[in-house]
Amino acid sequence: MPKLVQLTTFSAEKGDLTVFEKILPGELKRAFYIYNVTSPSQQRALHGHRKESNALIALNGHCRVFVTNGNEESFFCLNRPDECLVIEPGDWHIIDEFSKETILLVLSNEHYDPSDYFFDRP
Repeated sequence: MPKLVQLTTFSAEKGDLTVFEKILPGELKRAFYIYNVTSPSQQRALHGHRKESNALIALNGHCRVFVTNGNEESFFCLNRPDECLVIEPGDWHIIDEFSKETILLVLSNEHYDPSDYFFDRP
């Protein structure tokens, strides 16, 4: 199941610096971000991965993430750039309730592989 991780942040008069390291298994192989979502009711994702782990970070704005593995279900509100939601293999998820200014960064430990996706909710 997913876990919400507090990222290490260093604050100073000049601003904040937040570090992402040692969160996902293996190495980072892909990064992408979602922004300019056309409507708060727009749903993204609607899939899971067989072997890939992802870390989701709301760099700006907010969104909601629903995650299930078939046995457990959880909702998360991502609205802080110093938190990330780790979605593990086998977790199926939907991302919705985007604010207009949302920028959602997704970091992955695998390269894009269409065969790793599953679309049927467990």
